[in-house]
Order: sequence, then C-alpha cells, then structure tokens
Amino acid sequence: MRDFIKVMKALSDPNRVKTIKMLQRKTMCVCEIQVALRLAQPTVSKHLRVLVEAGLVDYVKDGLWVNYFLAKGGKSPYVKGILRKLKNWLESDSEVIDIIKRLPSIERENILNLEK
Repeated sequence: MRDFIKVMKALSDPNRVKTIKMLQRKTMCVCEIQVALRLAQPTVSKHLRVLVEAGLVDYVKDGLWVNYFLAKGGKSPYVKGILRKLKNWLESDSEVIDIIKRLPSIERENILNLEK
C-alpha cells in the first residue's frame, strides 16, 4: 500500500500533474519546466524529486543537462497503470491546453539566450 499512497500523493499537486502532462509530449530539463509552469527553479526541482521518488518520472544526465521523462513503470505496478490513464485524462483542461500550446516554443537553448 505504501507505493500506492506515494504515487497518489505525488499526483495530488496540480503542478506535478501538469509536469506529467508535459513529459507525455517531450523530455524536458528543469529550466524548460520552470518556464512552462512559471515557477522558481527550487520549486520545480522539489516537484521533480517527488515525482522521481514516486517512480512516475525518471531522468538521465547528459553533460550539463539533466533530462526528465516519464518512467516506464517497472518499479511499481501502480505507476504503469496511472500513467496510461493520465495519457487521456485532462486533455480538455484549460490549464493543460495552455501549457501544451506553449511547449513547442519552450526550448532550453532559447531560455539560456534570454538569461545572458
């Protein structure tokens, strides 16, 4: 039951659900998620840590980048099922639609150029 509760708690925050919805479409780094959600970097990192600990999200280091993506669900029987369901859920939610529309323009290279 502990694994089930961990997954459900991870999905109890709207920003973490939005992160899952974005990662359904593309692999993203912290700075891209930060721009999409309009949150501070430490807040995004905390949300990602919760999602990783629940087994919903995984990551790989690529040089200077840490790329986040949806987990395969092999660590928990609940993860695979809930990620499959979330694929279709909330597709008509206005906040999700707004973020998904902005995703193509959110690229780490552009973000870095804005910070210089």
